[in-house]
Amino acid sequence: MLLKDKKIQKAWTFYDWANSVYPLVISSAIFPIFYEGYVDSKVMFFGFEFINTALITILSAGYFLLLVFILPFLSGIADAFNNKKVFMRFFCYLGSFSCILLSFFDKNHLEISLLLFVLTGIGFWSSLVFYNAFLPEIADKKDHDSLSARGFSMGYIGSVLLLLVCLILIFSSPEEQRPFYTRLCFALAGLWWFGFSHVTFKRLPKGKKVILNDKTTYQKGIIELKKVWKYVLRTKRLKRFIYSFFVYSMAVQTIMLVAVYFGTKEINWGSGSNAKMGLIISILLIQLIAIPGAILLSKVSKIKGNLFALKLSIFIWILLCFSAFLVYEPIHFYFIAGFVGLVMGGTQSLSRSTFSKYIPKATKDTSSFFSFFDISEKLGIVIGMFSYGFIEQITGSMRNSIVALVVFFLIGLLLLFQVPKEEISIEAYG
Repeated sequence: MLLKDKKIQKAWTFYDWANSVYPLVISSAIFPIFYEGYVDSKVMFFGFEFINTALITILSAGYFLLLVFILPFLSGIADAFNNKKVFMRFFCYLGSFSCILLSFFDKNHLEISLLLFVLTGIGFWSSLVFYNAFLPEIADKKDHDSLSARGFSMGYIGSVLLLLVCLILIFSSPEEQRPFYTRLCFALAGLWWFGFSHVTFKRLPKGKKVILNDKTTYQKGIIELKKVWKYVLRTKRLKRFIYSFFVYSMAVQTIMLVAVYFGTKEINWGSGSNAKMGLIISILLIQLIAIPGAILLSKVSKIKGNLFALKLSIFIWILLCFSAFLVYEPIHFYFIAGFVGLVMGGTQSLSRSTFSKYIPKATKDTSSFFSFFDISEKLGIVIGMFSYGFIEQITGSMRNSIVALVVFFLIGLLLLFQVPKEEISIEAYG
């Protein structure tokens, strides 16, 4: 049964407002600049030597691979008990508290410090699976694109506000105190995420109590997953869309996770202070333009359809990758950043809403369905991040890694052309 309550829909979008400070402050802006400046270019990690940025990409690929194995199982349990909220809350708390503890990051205890970085990422990405799974339950299909875009827009606005607060704290302080205020920003991001998430938790519906010490709980979770998987295998539109999303996500998510590291190493900023300010300007450009970008692509999808809008965005991504390979100067990097913002929010928003339209209308197993969406994204990130980090590790340049991203986008686009506009008739779900 749809919970078409405007207050629930508004509360749902507020989780984007709450958690989007993680991808901006931790993944994209302040933490990467802090990490690149604070940690040596070559580091020892459990006795092995790594390039500092290659280590981050490989660790990220590792925890995404872990999520591929555990999340489908948990989503099956969530559907069996009709209780997505309890898992969403658990991972939100794990991520937000780990984010707060990142303020104690110490390069002399790199293994423990990067464990906190990993736990923060696990909390963020895992909570999104259960968050996204609420979309088909709270809105009609015709409203999925606009509501998804509204959520991403809320996230961009909220994260930019906190980023501006962090920048004022850092750059208004004396030079010798800036490391302290930089670390304080990690704690502020975690507190923002934790605090505003309760606006969402207050409104989202509760489910049955989940008893994790009962073996039948796990049996029910497996049954739910098998049921969903059998349905996916019988479809053409849903299955082919997952294949396409899997491949183009390799590139989209990798770009989002490594853009700042690329800008730090590959652009001729001049002095170190110019580099920091230039990267921050680029990040703000991406975030601010992503808001109208998400709304614009939602409008295009309403006129020309979701598949057309996604094909258009991926084509633009391909052009941006070719352009980035030739970019060395800051002014060109700003130009690229603006266009990345234009397609970034729209691609994410429309991918989520398109998948939500393709799952069976009557199903209550939305978490299990979205776990397959999530597996596609996470496996894509694993391959994308590992490919990017591996190419940098063996060639010594992040610029060479762009070739892999172009290949991923091209294959994803070709697969998207194989997705039928309408689902071919199959036997009913269940």
